[in-house]
Amino acid sequence: MSCFSFLKVIMIIFNFLIFLCGAALLGVGIWVSVDGPSFLKIFGPVSASAMQFVNVGYFLIAAGCALLVLGFLGCYGAQKESKCLLLTFFSILLIIFIAEIAAAVVALVYTTMAENLLGTLVVPVIKKDYGKQSDITQIWNSTMNGLNCCGFNNYTDFEGSPFYQTDHLFPTPCSLEGGPRVPGGLEPPTSCPFSSPQGCFDQLLKDIRTNAEVVGGVAAGFGAFEKRLALAAMVVAMYLYCKLDKA
Repeated sequence: MSCFSFLKVIMIIFNFLIFLCGAALLGVGIWVSVDGPSFLKIFGPVSASAMQFVNVGYFLIAAGCALLVLGFLGCYGAQKESKCLLLTFFSILLIIFIAEIAAAVVALVYTTMAENLLGTLVVPVIKKDYGKQSDITQIWNSTMNGLNCCGFNNYTDFEGSPFYQTDHLFPTPCSLEGGPRVPGGLEPPTSCPFSSPQGCFDQLLKDIRTNAEVVGGVAAGFGAFEKRLALAAMVVAMYLYCKLDKA
């Protein structure tokens, strides 16, 4: 078997696996979007925490569709020896590779800005939908109980929410002692009059930092492995493209 034929077979198998992974992610994404509560029951507080900061269902659907397209282009392009599909496959991988590097730089430079932006997006959702939308309420309750936290920043995130306006109380997880909640008939408190845990975002960051070595090692290892695969796939795709150009 020639080098060209060997790399062609490897390219087909590799991208067929990517295609299958994309199909699996797409299926899970549709499941999460249609039946979110069952997703929360299976994966517990971790899934609830994730769903606060990104719509997991839509994210998985988008990632699945991207992998489906990428796998199809690489697999079918190698099988049919199509220069157009191989070049498109190479271009998409190159764009993803550059975007990952750019995202890493942005994450390092604008971490504080990103935290503030996230807060401006999440807190209004709490004030608008907590106690009104059952899925939002369930997600936040699971998160607060699982992480022993209260709100995104603190208990004041719930002031003005449908839950607070209706029951004149803060959520139970906002009191570590489980004692009486704050009545809402009085003027809004300027400081929490009971022992309240810290916000869920700070608690999540604390948990991540506690396990920073493990999380960082796994993330770095996965990132390095993924980038090597992407580079290898681009090299193989360009090699096949150039060989077809000479044929």
